[in-house]
Amino acid sequence: MGTPVKKIGFWMDPIENIQPYKDTSFALMLAAQELSHKVLYLPKNGMSLDQGQAKAIMQTVRVNDGVSTNFAELSDPVEAPLSDLDVVMIRVDPPFDSEYLYGTHILERAQKQGVRVINDPQAIRDCNEKLFATEFSAFMPKTVVSSKHEAIRTFQKRQGDIILKPLDGMGGTGIFRITADGLNLGVALETLSPDESRLVMAQEYRPEIMDGDRRVLILHGKPVSHVLARIPSQGETRGNLAAGGRGVTKPISEEERKIADTIGTVLRRRGLLFVGLDVIGGHLTEVNVTSPTCVREIDAQAGTTIGKDFFTTLFNE
Repeated sequence: MGTPVKKIGFWMDPIENIQPYKDTSFALMLAAQELSHKVLYLPKNGMSLDQGQAKAIMQTVRVNDGVSTNFAELSDPVEAPLSDLDVVMIRVDPPFDSEYLYGTHILERAQKQGVRVINDPQAIRDCNEKLFATEFSAFMPKTVVSSKHEAIRTFQKRQGDIILKPLDGMGGTGIFRITADGLNLGVALETLSPDESRLVMAQEYRPEIMDGDRRVLILHGKPVSHVLARIPSQGETRGNLAAGGRGVTKPISEEERKIADTIGTVLRRRGLLFVGLDVIGGHLTEVNVTSPTCVREIDAQAGTTIGKDFFTTLFNE
C-alpha cells in the first residue's frame, strides 16, 4: 500500500525568479509531485496570525521540468491555516533578517498546531550556518570569530594566508582572501566590520579549494552517496556556483562520510533533516540549514533521486 497523499507547502522566495535547471526547491517540488503529493507555494511575505492561528497565502502549484517558461503553473492565491498542510519546507534564502525571523516564529506556531516544519524553526534560529560549524571545531580549519580588528590581524600574522567572511552571507558574498603579506586586510576589515561593529569569521586558507569546495548533503542524519565539488573559476578563491564556480559530482570520500556521520546525529536530534555541509580538503567550513542547494546538479550527474529519497524517508519513518 502506497504512502497517503500529503500536502506539502514550500515557503520560499518568489517562484517566478528561480532557475529550474539548478534550483533545489524546484527539485524538491518536482520530487513531491512525482510521488503524487499535493504541492503548494507559500510566498515569503504571505505569513500571518489570526487570533493566534498561523496562516499563510497559498497557491497550489504544478511544476514542469525541462521548460524555460511556464515551469510553475499556479492557482489563484488563497489565505488558509497552515494546519491545513502536513509539511512546510522552509526554503527562503538568507540573509537571516528580521522578516525571516518573524516567519520562523509563525511557522513554530504552526508546528504547535500539528504541522511538520523542515527544518525545525527554532533550530534554524539557533544554528547560524557559520557559527554552528564551530560546535564541530575538530573538523574545521583554524578559525577565529571576532569584531575586533586587532584580533583578526593577530590571527592573520600567525596563519599567513586567510579567508574572511561575514556571518550572514550566502553564495560567496562578502568573502575576502588575504594572503601572507596582509595586503588589503585593512580594507577588508573596514568593509566587514566598520568601527568594529560586526562579528567576522577568519579561517586559515585551505589550498584544496582549487579542487573544489565540496557540498555534502545530509538527509535525515545520513549523507547522500555523492557530493558536488564546486570548483572556482580562473582567478577566484570562491567555489560557490553563485560566484561562477563549476560543479562536478564525485562519490563521497571516507573523510567526508566520517564528518557527516558525526554531525548527522546532532542534526537529526535537532530537527535539521535537510542540511548541506561545506567541506574543503576534508575540513568543515559551514553547516547550511536554511535552504541548502546542489540537488539538481548531483541528481543530473550521479543519477541519484535525492528529493524522492527525502520525502520517502520522511513519510515512512
